[in-house]
Amino acid sequence: MFPKSTQAQFWMFENEGDLNILRSKTNVAYIESHKNEAPAGAGDGHFLTEQDEADVVFYFSVKMGEFCDKFKPPMPSYVKGTSSHYFKRFYLHNSVMNYHPKEILVTAVYLACKVEEFNVSMQQFIANVQGNQERATKIILNNELLLMQELQFHLTVHNPFRAVEGLLIDIKTRCDSVHSVDSFRPEIQTFLDSVFLTDACMIYAPSQIALAAVIHAASRQKQNLDSYVTESLFGEQGEEACVRNIRVMVKNIPDPTPNIKTLCTRLEQCRNQDNNPDSLAYKRKLEELVDEDDLLLEDHIPSKQARLDSDSGDSSGVRALSPRDA
Repeated sequence: MFPKSTQAQFWMFENEGDLNILRSKTNVAYIESHKNEAPAGAGDGHFLTEQDEADVVFYFSVKMGEFCDKFKPPMPSYVKGTSSHYFKRFYLHNSVMNYHPKEILVTAVYLACKVEEFNVSMQQFIANVQGNQERATKIILNNELLLMQELQFHLTVHNPFRAVEGLLIDIKTRCDSVHSVDSFRPEIQTFLDSVFLTDACMIYAPSQIALAAVIHAASRQKQNLDSYVTESLFGEQGEEACVRNIRVMVKNIPDPTPNIKTLCTRLEQCRNQDNNPDSLAYKRKLEELVDEDDLLLEDHIPSKQARLDSDSGDSSGVRALSPRDA
């Protein structure tokens, strides 16, 4: 299923370099389109750099994981994985200066709950959000369609969790030298949580990530899966390099930048005010949209009623009922 999925066709890349090229283009495009809004003399220093954006996205990726882990009722791991995919995909083509990560974060988790059929009501969901819950509800509802559009409506995500279960069953069946396979699970979960903080999910297949998690957990338990991997799985294919690369990516996860507060302050200054729910520009935009919808309704409803009335001119026709006639 995965090779023919939209995930494999549209959201998998050769390496981190390809992903960074996209992010760089996104950063440059935002700065070019908003450079006239910078204060006099500020220059490009007013805006976040590509690395600044990466640091902000990483910080909020960590916060997303914490939000999902504390969620009540307890959230399945695959919902957390899908949320992470949505969040990472969104910021390939959108700058954090255009859409603030704290708003896309909760929207991505909410959408993942719906797509993965983790049935929680909006009221239940918002109960997990700190701060103004009414405001958070509006933010989620206003951004949900935007998020789906930016994902190109490719909402099905293949996570590594099913592949992990298949591997554990296979190891129990075919690898007599490995014992207490179920004891691998805590280490596997920790490894996968770390994977979602990297770009591995947009470079390597879910099965490869699953195998890397199992091998990592086995090594932490002082058990050796080398013979199983080389003889039972890969044979002559030599795909263990992928597993090694995934483990290196996890090992090299950086600590959150210590100047994140400064970056968030700068972000508030250079973000697109049209997309800032607290700005006057945002409120004016909403009012314009509401006024435009009202005008469309005014233009549409009378013309529709006129057609109904004209159609009912013939006494043999069916007369359209108005509220007074009902």
